[in-house]
Amino acid sequence: MLPDLADLTADAHVVALPMRVRFRGITVREAVLLRGPAGWTEFSPFVEYDDHEATAWLRSAVDFGWTEHLPAADTVPVNATVPAIGPDAVAGLLARYPGCTTAKVKVAEPGTRIEDDVARVAEVRRVMGPEAALRVDANGLWSVDQAVEALERLAPYGLQYAEQPCRSVPELAELRRRIAGLGVPIAADESVRRASDPLAVARAGAADALVVKAQPLGGVTAARAIVAEAGLPCVVSSALDTSVGLGTGAFLAAAAMSPGYAAGLGTAAMFETDVTAAPLLPVDGHVPVRRTEVSQELLERNAASPERTAWWSERLERVHALLAAA
Repeated sequence: MLPDLADLTADAHVVALPMRVRFRGITVREAVLLRGPAGWTEFSPFVEYDDHEATAWLRSAVDFGWTEHLPAADTVPVNATVPAIGPDAVAGLLARYPGCTTAKVKVAEPGTRIEDDVARVAEVRRVMGPEAALRVDANGLWSVDQAVEALERLAPYGLQYAEQPCRSVPELAELRRRIAGLGVPIAADESVRRASDPLAVARAGAADALVVKAQPLGGVTAARAIVAEAGLPCVVSSALDTSVGLGTGAFLAAAAMSPGYAAGLGTAAMFETDVTAAPLLPVDGHVPVRRTEVSQELLERNAASPERTAWWSERLERVHALLAAA
């Protein structure tokens, strides 16, 4: 049940967390933290998302903050995340992910070349060794022809899967057919979390696995139902959340993620600071499955500007009105 706006925002804080490196074009991540009866929760749809798309993120915040969820495990394994950096910066970045044996490597960054991607993946493989699991994530930025060429060049480095290599479901299905003998599975991310019908990927035979994120799928309860109905292996990943939102993802991963995969929930290592004195950072390649207690001092230190706070407050009010009307 949706709480009224006054109850929802009774203890609300807008924060702006600086990042160590640019990721998804972002250098500062903004989020609204809310405290419900079950604990702290997060509302942080990306700024380019419209109000309608942001309703799923608010459903997630309500689901986690106003519902008791029992952890299905004590910890979940996580991957290291490698942005579009040069090979010389790879080793230092991977050192922030102690114990991780899986890495997700960003590729297809605007302004870069496939040669840059190959060099980055090659260096990750060199640093992590032959037994590590490597994934690449193109965020849907390749055409089918570009994806075929790129994956033919990246396949020798032993990819666990390629995440969202092309934008649309039909493109993913075509690519999957064209590289059937290459040994590179396809995982769908944006085609699941930004779709009106997240199950269309499974029905179209467009992917071998799903990458799911708790907030954009409406929270732990809704995401678990989608995964169960899709019937495909599932990897739970971060939406570049604070440690509060990462806690939501950890509960989902413990309950729904397929064995043998690492979750993309180690992204607290990408922030210069966080909202808690005990951030969900990887330890021995795992993060704990627990709710995050925020620090009042860090909330104040990382508070967004008055202008950005007002922007988020107005956005939250509009999105709440949409959910209430529905």
